Amino acid sequence: MHRFQHAIPAGLIALVGLWVCYVSYTQTPAAAFAFPRLISTVFVVLALWTFFKALRDGAAQDGGFNRQEIVNIAPGLALAVVYVFWGANFFGFYTGTALAFFILLTWYDPADHRQLRSWVMRAIITAGFIAVMYCLFALILNVYTPREIWS
Repeated sequence: MHRFQHAIPAGLIALVGLWVCYVSYTQTPAAAFAFPRLISTVFVVLALWTFFKALRDGAAQDGGFNRQEIVNIAPGLALAVVYVFWGANFFGFYTGTALAFFILLTWYDPADHRQLRSWVMRAIITAGFIAVMYCLFALILNVYTPREIWS
């Protein structure tokens, strides 16, 4: 089992990538899914490469995550799952992304949470991130995003 400890999660990620890629290629209109198709294809290629590399070199790799690393990663992973399966559709792409980004930034930011300046910086960084996302998806790529809850 030790030999496959890296191949099992890599294989699961590759399966998720294949599913996302399949979904992106079966949706219409095709123009709206051009960017997701490109990203999902790259994601699948990298995931399959990682999977086969883990199968080939599995026993030669280190032991994986320790307990503290898992505890550090768990809140971000939980928030990502909530965002993907519920938040983006409920709040809409931009509002959901802003909330998720602000929560992640607050959780992992080492700045003092008792100072107003750190909260202002987090808000400015989140607004800048969302502005870049909006310019990229809505203005440059013309990609359809989930509708906002209030529209």
